[in-house]
Amino acid sequence: MIIKYFEDSDTALLEFSKKAVGETKEITENIYIDIDEEGNLVNMTIEHAIEKANIRNFSFETMNRKIA
Repeated sequence: MIIKYFEDSDTALLEFSKKAVGETKEITENIYIDIDEEGNLVNMTIEHAIEKANIRNFSFETMNRKIA
């Protein structure tokens, strides 16, 4: 995953895949997702990212999966 932040427009772009976008869906007036032809998530766009997603305080954690 790659996260790009565009300061000039306060927009965050989360890229999950390099696949071609088949459709863009509006989730809310500030959140959009792009999906491929099979319905898999490709990108998520968050407008007004500082206000809506608290992008200033971003962190990443990997949680260990328990294997039985």
